[in-house]
Amino acid sequence: MDDVQRLLAYEEIRRLVAGYALALDSRDLDTLCGLFVPDVRVTRELSGRAAMRESFVAQLAPLGVTILNVGTHVIDLLDADHATGHVYCKAEIQEGPRWLHQAILYRDVYERRDGAWYFARRRHDLWYGANVGANPAGLPPANWPERSYGSGTVPAIWETWREFRDASRPGS
Repeated sequence: MDDVQRLLAYEEIRRLVAGYALALDSRDLDTLCGLFVPDVRVTRELSGRAAMRESFVAQLAPLGVTILNVGTHVIDLLDADHATGHVYCKAEIQEGPRWLHQAILYRDVYERRDGAWYFARRRHDLWYGANVGANPAGLPPANWPERSYGSGTVPAIWETWREFRDASRPGS
């Protein structure tokens, strides 16, 4: 790979990782699953994007708001179509009445197929998960810019998030 091809690969992989965070937080499962290779292995028995979608639904259904903030991202290009990466992520997660902070390390394997980069594998490793004293999901509306504290409009501004939340509620 020449220098321009390498830089382009780095940028496309960084966008893939950032797109994962946005798609997960907005519960845009079509976009989220489309970031993985079509034949992604989900379990020993299951593979493919449909199985990946079912896995995400099961993982996300018990959660409310999630906020993934990706930071350090080290990419190792193996060749023009294969790379690995380590991604640091700080997460805020609403789990029932609790509000959690997590420090996550994603260990990724990336593949380029038909000119686009995808996740071939994404391993989620946890440094820690800790309860936060106050759950911000129960705060009154901030009505920004009137007040800088309180609940805001995100994630409810995303139609995909509202649809997922409504479908995940008991009795839906």
